[in-house]
Amino acid sequence: MAIIERSITSTEVFSVATPSTSLGALKRPVASTGWKSWLFTVDHKKLGIMYSAAALFFFIVGGLEAVLIRLQLAAPNGKILNADLYNQMFTMHATTMVFLFVMPMAAGLANYFIPLQIGARDVAFPRINAFSFWAFLFGGIFLNLSWFLGGAADGGWFMYAPNSGPIFSPSHGIDFWALGLQITGIASLAGAVNLITTVLNMRAPGMSLMRMPIFTWMQLVVQFLLLFAVPVITVALFLLSFQRNFGATFFDVSAGADPLLWQHLFWIFGHPEVYILILPSFGVISEVLPVFSRKPLFGYPFVVFSGAAIGFVGWGVWAHHMFASGLGPVSVAVFSISTMAIAVPTGVKIVNWTMTIWGGKLEFTVAMKFAVGLIVLFTIGGLSGVTHSVAPSDTQQTDTYYIVAHFHYVLFGGAVLGIFSGFYYWWPKVFGKMLNEKLGSWNFWFMVIGMNLTFGPMHILGLQGQPRRMYVWTEARAGEGFFNLGMWNMVASIGSFILGIGVLMFLVNIVYTHKSKKIAISPLDPWDARTLEWMTDSPPKEHNFDVIPQVSHLDEFFHRKYETDSSTHSVKQVHSAEEVMAELNAHPDEHIHMPSRSYWPILLALSLPVIAYGLIYNRMLMAVGAAMTLLTMFGWSMEPSTSPDDDFDPPAPGEGGGHTKELSPLG
Repeated sequence: MAIIERSITSTEVFSVATPSTSLGALKRPVASTGWKSWLFTVDHKKLGIMYSAAALFFFIVGGLEAVLIRLQLAAPNGKILNADLYNQMFTMHATTMVFLFVMPMAAGLANYFIPLQIGARDVAFPRINAFSFWAFLFGGIFLNLSWFLGGAADGGWFMYAPNSGPIFSPSHGIDFWALGLQITGIASLAGAVNLITTVLNMRAPGMSLMRMPIFTWMQLVVQFLLLFAVPVITVALFLLSFQRNFGATFFDVSAGADPLLWQHLFWIFGHPEVYILILPSFGVISEVLPVFSRKPLFGYPFVVFSGAAIGFVGWGVWAHHMFASGLGPVSVAVFSISTMAIAVPTGVKIVNWTMTIWGGKLEFTVAMKFAVGLIVLFTIGGLSGVTHSVAPSDTQQTDTYYIVAHFHYVLFGGAVLGIFSGFYYWWPKVFGKMLNEKLGSWNFWFMVIGMNLTFGPMHILGLQGQPRRMYVWTEARAGEGFFNLGMWNMVASIGSFILGIGVLMFLVNIVYTHKSKKIAISPLDPWDARTLEWMTDSPPKEHNFDVIPQVSHLDEFFHRKYETDSSTHSVKQVHSAEEVMAELNAHPDEHIHMPSRSYWPILLALSLPVIAYGLIYNRMLMAVGAAMTLLTMFGWSMEPSTSPDDDFDPPAPGEGGGHTKELSPLG
């Protein structure tokens, strides 16, 4: 695909046609403060904060579910959960962590920082962006309300047929699961289209694709993965919903169908999903490591292209989840080779991160600790994953706790630690205050120690034959000596509580930071950062930049602060961050127009769970939801482009003033 880049000349002026009057009911909201300003906002920064806050809430919910699972398995003949409740608990734990924590948290970081990193004032489609958030939130709430409406889904997060059918799971839990994930899938697709358009079309003048920050690059790869992966799982979820609610037989053996069809559909989505989860964190630490190593990122092009390669090759490995299903030797051989191959671009990244650190003037802030922790723990998880490319060992490890160990080292040791690195790195940018570094260190060590104590023993448990998804084990089958199941299950359960304390330390840090009067306002550039998001106020203005910066280098902010001394081949500082900002904003753009708030994104998103409830309980309610959808789409289309109270004064022809005027996003 050819991407045509066009620089904006100093004389170009964009204007937006806007009606002189607004139809009463279709007027845009004008509240700029209070709860209404958040409820109807289309500001990418507020939406990013709300995404992250909601994801953090679901993280706590999923964590509590995990603690209950470990309490049940800590000792033989556990009585905390019965079999049915245990199935619901581990299903919802995995679903919540994958779809309601890691994915939306990455979306929150993308929403907030991509426009800042590319020098844009907002995203391409602000209203679609707001709809994406509300659809995710309502979908997540819908999913979890199943706990109170007859029981949650109980088929595992992979929901294999025929266990997911009405015969083996007669409650509505799986219906809530399938429909809730379709709603969150709509949110992911809308967000992907919006962010892809933003990155490809709204970069600052001079920012070519190879001058983009790595975080933006990895998020761009993720959005393309979402664009192609989510439709696959959407099709599978439609088939499952039709089988459960309308008597279809897509996975019914007695009707001549094949349950393996579900497995193929799920894992064609499911393995790219792993990279959807991990690549944003790869992007985060690729920003953090250079800053605290006081070096540029080693091998920037290799990091970019290895990320793209992961996104491409990730489509060809799904069947290693199905080696035990009888695929045949040819399929097993092909997918074994592809599974080995995908380790190569991942290894390239690890080498580049290591070389970035090598010889650097390291500063072990909390953000840096989490970044280094990711490299170490993800590498362990990656190496255990390579064993799955060898079919005989994969067959032994399938459906044992070895898989659980591998999965969590990759996703918790990788995705979650990367997210926490981003928290500590960008917190001063978002809120203007520094998180406490001492509390942050406690947060880091409790999480890392707890994580290794929880998931490390699971390698041993798995190789000793403890199956996953078992709700109870007996002492008679525990074994003896070093490999005793009882000892390692107890260690894993203790580790889960230590891990929980680590997360609690983070929550304490947030409260302490924002309640304590001792916490000073963060400096403009507390880390001596390199990228454009730091070349603006903390927190940023609604319009991000007074002047859209002209980009001439990779790491533009760094190059404005430092120059290379040709005689000594060293770097010397020539400007402070404050001086760079003063120079940039000396002649601010006039007539900056930002998109107005809107009622319709939240109302359109609210109609989706109404349709879903109607499908489960009452067809008339489904009709009401469909009518809501049509009415809100009509209101959306007829909404005036601006609020009458917004400052919108496009310059007359010839009054460009020599500054770039940004086209108002139309979404």
